[in-house]
Amino acid sequence: MVSKLRLLLDRFTLTLVAVVVAATVLPAQGQGAVFFEGLTAAAITLLFFLHGAKLSRQAIIAGATHWRLHGLVFLWTFVFFPLLGWMFRPVLLPLLGEPLTVGVIYLCVLPGTVQSAIAFTSIARGNVPAAVCAASASSIVGIVLTPILLRFFLDADTAALGGSSMLQAIGRISVQILLPFVAGHLMRPLIGAWMDRHRRLIGRVDQSSILLVVYTAFSESVIGGLWLTVDIASLSWLLVVCCVLLAGVLVLNTWSTRKLGFNRADEITIVFCGSKKSMATGVPMAGVLFSATAIGPALLPLMIFHQVQLMVCAMLAQNYQRTDPGLRAFAG
Repeated sequence: MVSKLRLLLDRFTLTLVAVVVAATVLPAQGQGAVFFEGLTAAAITLLFFLHGAKLSRQAIIAGATHWRLHGLVFLWTFVFFPLLGWMFRPVLLPLLGEPLTVGVIYLCVLPGTVQSAIAFTSIARGNVPAAVCAASASSIVGIVLTPILLRFFLDADTAALGGSSMLQAIGRISVQILLPFVAGHLMRPLIGAWMDRHRRLIGRVDQSSILLVVYTAFSESVIGGLWLTVDIASLSWLLVVCCVLLAGVLVLNTWSTRKLGFNRADEITIVFCGSKKSMATGVPMAGVLFSATAIGPALLPLMIFHQVQLMVCAMLAQNYQRTDPGLRAFAG
């Protein structure tokens, strides 16, 4: 199961790379750019409408009573993770340059993933109902909290954020992302059963929307001189930074969870829900928050971190499953 999951996600990552190459060689320009911008806006609306419609109220209620677990996931996602990025900013600037450093800070303030966090929690035999609740809550809260945190940690970088105020950013997020999300959730009683029967189709719509946003965003950045400011050395250091950042979060997250006395199933949930960052939310949100020239560098850290977290968490979930005391007792 783990190998199949990794294969699927690796294919999507390869497709992402191909889209970035296509945007570099054949960026959308002129009327083509206008067309893709309109199509991207529609795709973002559809993406978050579907995310809202997929959100099961029953699953949230089933896990919502575990407030200590959800509180710790929230702290790791929106407090400790952003603080780590901010603390290492003086080190990141000379290694990566300003545009990619902004991207790393953006990565750190994003909400956690939903689908993969739940999938890895299930594989590792963690608390799945709590994972559903924690991941869904992170996605909802992040729609409002991410632009606030980004503005707080990048107060001097108004050019990267398109010069808009925090209230303007939240307003744009609300119109383009939050409203479709709420509308989709309100429509769940009517379309939820159909969506549950067509999860594979919905997943393809999710991935197609992300690919479209990436192509449009990188087209704008390439025209704005993306590859003149980001070189191979910076990309290599970025890979190292993403690996170190994830390793640090996983180690500290696991240590704090055990120190606070959570059982094994809850530990698994906290580790996977508190250490992952969402591409499904981060890519379209970047299109709303960043200027045309800044959006490409802002997305590169997320794209690299996304693949690193999938490979590492797949191995971690497999290790949790292999060392499950219940399985060992059953085998014995």
